[in-house]
Amino acid sequence: MHRCRLYLISPPAIDLPKFADALKSAFDGGDIGSFQLRLKDANDAEILKAADTLLPICQAHAAAFIMNDRPDLAVKCGADGVHLGQDDIEKMPVKKARGIIGEQGIIGASCHDSRHLAMVAGEQGADYVAFGAFHPTKSKSPEKLAQYGVPTPDLLAWWQAYMVLPCVAIGGITPANCTPLVQAGADFVAVITAVWEHAGGPKKAVAEFNEAIERAVA
Repeated sequence: MHRCRLYLISPPAIDLPKFADALKSAFDGGDIGSFQLRLKDANDAEILKAADTLLPICQAHAAAFIMNDRPDLAVKCGADGVHLGQDDIEKMPVKKARGIIGEQGIIGASCHDSRHLAMVAGEQGADYVAFGAFHPTKSKSPEKLAQYGVPTPDLLAWWQAYMVLPCVAIGGITPANCTPLVQAGADFVAVITAVWEHAGGPKKAVAEFNEAIERAVA
């Protein structure tokens, strides 16, 4: 069985000093493959300030630092790559993002419940695709979830059988419900709430995710 890793995503708004400590604590909990900075209502200066603080933490733990939505800011802060939501791709196609971020930068694309969108993203040069939301989530409104559709683990299994690009599962994922996604072939499980709002703190949450992933592939 392949190795599935954790892909952390920041909350949409953060208190930077407190969140930096929380991110360090999360890394103390175990393996994290990637971290995405996803600040929805912050201005460019606030995003870059956050990146300047958080990127070195990720680098110290050999985790990829991904900027949400903005390849231009990814380049400015020295991020490893950018993640494009489907709404963003309509304005900023993968090919255009590649021209900004360069050949070595990572580009991820949200593809929801669509094999077609994922194949198009791959053809245009994406380095990974993300499917979801697999479960109800705070990060998407009910209207968005209804618009995009709800995938099943079968989509991950199909992707792994026929495609070579890594795939990320996202949306309401917890240590208790991640097993079918890991076993179906998710290369990463992306998490927001289940880590940052865990009653025992992010360190305990990450440890529980890594334990759940190990059990799933055992």
